Amino acid sequence: MELNIPEFEGPIAQRGIGIIAPFDLALERELWRWAPLEVSLHLARTPYEPVPVSLEMAELVSERRHLMAATRDVLHVEPEVVAYLCTSGSFIKGLEYERTLCDAICEAGALHAVTTSGALVEAIEHLELSRLSVITPYDAPLTERLHAFLNEAGTEVVRSDHLGLGGGIWKVNYRTIAERIIAADDPRSEAIFVSCTNLPTYDIIAPIEQELGKPVLTANQLTIWACLGRMKLPMTGPGKWLRNVF
Repeated sequence: MELNIPEFEGPIAQRGIGIIAPFDLALERELWRWAPLEVSLHLARTPYEPVPVSLEMAELVSERRHLMAATRDVLHVEPEVVAYLCTSGSFIKGLEYERTLCDAICEAGALHAVTTSGALVEAIEHLELSRLSVITPYDAPLTERLHAFLNEAGTEVVRSDHLGLGGGIWKVNYRTIAERIIAADDPRSEAIFVSCTNLPTYDIIAPIEQELGKPVLTANQLTIWACLGRMKLPMTGPGKWLRNVF
């Protein structure tokens, strides 16, 4: 058999991103849509906790020891960056704690570390955003903790909406999310942040940005693009305003 044909020249050389996800993540397929062809995502999960989505859960899934153990679980496949893919777990205790989570990931052996809320702060600073609208799938206490994190980062939340869900967040349909985003918009808002890496948003970002004329920042978009930026790779997927942030 003759082997000098293009099909036998592959596979394309892969570059890895390590993903530390909460135990309840159900949107792996959406994550892959954000990644270019040459990037592989290598997932590890935090331990299962028998609690609903809440302040308690956010604290449990963001323990440094869990992130360090999960980092070690993916190091063998040589990821160039390791991301803690959890919005609430990375904002729950404020800016300083978010930095300690990145430090813990690097202490465990990662070359570079990213968190979802850290990527949000990077976008806020680059786009010089001082006023945001926010939509979350959480209950009121957890949503208020996000407000506190954003206020600490120098950003005012001018309007906010939350779905009040304790689980099954990945089951929310696009129409519901789009309606909530549009309802949360405010003339004073410079952008809208859609929280939670378990809330599907990929296909609605572009049409809503076009409709509202302002950035729609979503958790998975921010996290993966922050990783791609550290890998010096181009951004793929929807999102007009975030292209040059990372």
